[in-house]
Amino acid sequence: MDGIQMNIGEAAKASGVSAKMIRHYEDIGLIPRARRTDSGYRRYNGVDVHTLRFIRQARSLGFSIKQIQALLSLWRDQRRPSSKVKALALAHIEELDARIHEMQAMKVTLQELASHCHGDDRPDCPILEGLASASGAAGASTKAAHPAKRRNGAHSKTGCH
Repeated sequence: MDGIQMNIGEAAKASGVSAKMIRHYEDIGLIPRARRTDSGYRRYNGVDVHTLRFIRQARSLGFSIKQIQALLSLWRDQRRPSSKVKALALAHIEELDARIHEMQAMKVTLQELASHCHGDDRPDCPILEGLASASGAAGASTKAAHPAKRRNGAHSKTGCH
């Protein structure tokens, strides 16, 4: 497989990584610069495609570029202790757990806001009010910060509540 030479489009198809991402990975040093033909076209071999598949799989598991650099280094080092790989994987699991927790909290908050909205023709909406109050300056009233409320006066109790 090493002796097979292919252009970037063929390498992209064989690896499942787009040509644009292959060029990006080269630019950031995640993979070595491709060999070039006399006319300047990139050439890839089986090892390159195998590396790109490794990167694609690591990305699909949510590893960052920095983590993938470390994984690639460990993958290439035949004398590595597997404990280093496991430690990296376990650290990533902790990061994923934290992100899952954050996303669950976002979902609960959005469900709560949506449950208070009638979704009708009235302009008042607790979803928008909730977003505005969360983004406003500390101590600023949502009513004072909202342009329509300044224009129309008091907050209507007949909105989305």
